[in-house]
Amino acid sequence: MTEADLEMLHAWLHRPHIVEWWGGDAARPSLEEIRRDYLPRVLAEEGVTPYIAMLGAEPIGYAQSYVAMGSGDGWWEQETDPGVRGIDQLLANAADLDKGLGTALVRALVGRLFTNPAVTLVQTDPAPDNLRAIRCYEKAGFVRRGVITTPDGPAMYMVQTREAYEAARLAAARDAAAR
Repeated sequence: MTEADLEMLHAWLHRPHIVEWWGGDAARPSLEEIRRDYLPRVLAEEGVTPYIAMLGAEPIGYAQSYVAMGSGDGWWEQETDPGVRGIDQLLANAADLDKGLGTALVRALVGRLFTNPAVTLVQTDPAPDNLRAIRCYEKAGFVRRGVITTPDGPAMYMVQTREAYEAARLAAARDAAAR
């Protein structure tokens, strides 16, 4: 993501299918708040890496990864493994939901994260009643670990280990070779 993407992200964060799960109606950010909170250099200072998901030449979503340990503001205070990464993402267009694009986005992001040998585990925390997101993560290889309490309220804690990722990747390669 670059600074030039901030106006597009601002528009996305006001779409009803995103507002429902990304902060709610009360959290609709102004463009100035987007600039303050999502500038890539600001996110980098907080250990967050922002991405714009592309389908060909078309931007279709936003994703971010972050170092869980020491993330602050009450998040992941018990985490002691510096290799744990958290992820969040959204698809920009409601018409793109339920087509496998979210699963593809999550798989690509996890694959990118696991290219770093220091990354041990990828975690996420959708709302427990966000069944679409939970199914998406499960299809991408995440396992439910249970409902937890976060600074944003209850969340379904889900993880994918490096070992599970590698096993799924090898199985997919064997399946492709067998065809």
